[in-house]
Amino acid sequence: MNYRHAFHAGNHADVLKHLTLARLIALLARKESPFAYLDSHAGVGLYDLGGDAASRTGEWREGIARLWDAADLPEPAADYLRVVRELNADGALRHYPGSPELARRLSRPQDRLLLNEKHPEDGRLLKENMAGDRRVAVHLGEGWHIPRALLPVAEKRALLLIDPPFEQPDELERCAQALQEAIGRMRQTVVAIWYPIKDSRQLGRFYRDLQKSGAPKLLRVELHVHPASDAQRLNGSGLAIANPPWGLEEELRQLLPWLAERLAQTQGDWRLDWLIEEQPVVARHATPAAGRKGRRPQGR
Repeated sequence: MNYRHAFHAGNHADVLKHLTLARLIALLARKESPFAYLDSHAGVGLYDLGGDAASRTGEWREGIARLWDAADLPEPAADYLRVVRELNADGALRHYPGSPELARRLSRPQDRLLLNEKHPEDGRLLKENMAGDRRVAVHLGEGWHIPRALLPVAEKRALLLIDPPFEQPDELERCAQALQEAIGRMRQTVVAIWYPIKDSRQLGRFYRDLQKSGAPKLLRVELHVHPASDAQRLNGSGLAIANPPWGLEEELRQLLPWLAERLAQTQGDWRLDWLIEEQPVVARHATPAAGRKGRRPQGR
């Protein structure tokens, strides 16, 4: 439990993850009925880019800083950048929203947020940052238990973000297991799994595990800032999204080329395709039985 997201806040991976999360929330909010947002590895919710941790790596300079003054901002990126700018009202980029803060600000009064963070210090900070919002419940437990502990939810609609630290070698496998468990407990859940792009062989196994999850449909979204040739370097990141709301694929086709150009460090690229395509519903027609009650089939 050495991972602290503050070192990586606002980097290119956060930009992809949080832009996509903002669009998922916006598309779910098109319907008036409430939804629950669940975050398995939530972090602290709010980050100081001028603090010691973020300053040590400076990763945000290759991420959110490149979008901060963008004049050619695509319309689907507006909600995400609006939240970042609200947190930096004086015009200087200093504060960055993690997924809990982004979800809190973009969700509606009728929606509910169920956040989990295992790291003791980060969990305490998360509670402090979310204090005062009655829609928010903070749990301090094992993130992998969230699907079985909190699903199904009373709202009938749910968005689950799975974003582990990837400190352990089996975490890609556990992500696929968590997806299977979430879909098994509440089939209509929108599940978004963030993952790093490093070792292509590990990713190949991960994709195959995802395809066996039983999800009704599964969209793969990836953004590269380097060619995928160095297994020790974060070449990019991706999101596997089960049950994506209608309209997301079209919006991402608009956003991803722009992000690849803006965030490329040596070579930018992107991918958007389906790991599981939605199966068409096969219509069934009743066929009259050979012998109905009150009639006997004719003999020879």
